Amino acid sequence: MFYFLILFLFQINYNKSEKNFLSFYQKEEDKNLDQNKNNKIYKLVLIRHGQSSFNQENLFTGWTDVELTKTGIEEAIIAGDILKNNSFNFDICFTSTLKRSIKTSFIILDKLNQLYIPIIKDFHLNERHYGAIQGLNKKETSLKYGTKLVYEWRRSYSVPPPKLDVNDIRNPANIEQYKNVDKNELPLTESLEDTVKRVIPYFDKEIIPEIKKGKKILVVAHGNSIRGLIKYFDKLSDEEIVNVDIPNAIPLVYEFNEKFETIKRYYLGDQDEIKKKINKIKKLEKQIDSILSFN
Repeated sequence: MFYFLILFLFQINYNKSEKNFLSFYQKEEDKNLDQNKNNKIYKLVLIRHGQSSFNQENLFTGWTDVELTKTGIEEAIIAGDILKNNSFNFDICFTSTLKRSIKTSFIILDKLNQLYIPIIKDFHLNERHYGAIQGLNKKETSLKYGTKLVYEWRRSYSVPPPKLDVNDIRNPANIEQYKNVDKNELPLTESLEDTVKRVIPYFDKEIIPEIKKGKKILVVAHGNSIRGLIKYFDKLSDEEIVNVDIPNAIPLVYEFNEKFETIKRYYLGDQDEIKKKINKIKKLEKQIDSILSFN
């Protein structure tokens, strides 16, 4: 009888200890889950469109709705392959209203077998509007307006080119694809600063909420609209951002914490080839700058 009493008491204590242990373990597990929630990482992929005909001809493109070149199409196909090989897939694609970025989106999503996802087109992601110099050759523009001015328009953060006349056929208010947009929102020219002010509020209002819902987002846009996002994400100064070059059709991945602070950023693909592509852009930019040099 005494033996059974001791065994009974031992069993009660054991069960109590087991409950305490399990309770402690559950609390620790819940705590770890909470920490994992707090350490949630969001990913975003940015891609500049493939090479356009105006890129090839060294013209100020802006909102001119030009086609991709054969090279641009091939670049978009490679971008799709890179994303596929790195197991990326998306829930929503955001792009501009310009067909070079729209077609780049289609090609990439086709490679991923994801043409069925929503593709949201919005002018807020358009390239910087180059005003009266849009569509002009960069060298010829320097002869027309003077090298000092053209250099400032290209390389300063806050100096815009001359405005378009409101009756100009290049005025977005006179173009069919913007007929449902408030004319007061459509630019006649823009500096890089103006472009940033157009892009960032749109990103905050339309894209961040989707990312925070857990949606996997692809943004296919343009050199200057992506510059605006990079300036915002990396907290770059006005002087720093004008020297950032964005290669065509190379996936740029950003990782953010729950406060939407940048943890890291990286290009996907062959890193040596990416460096060559960026250096090629820098070399071309230096050549243009030397032509426009007023020193």
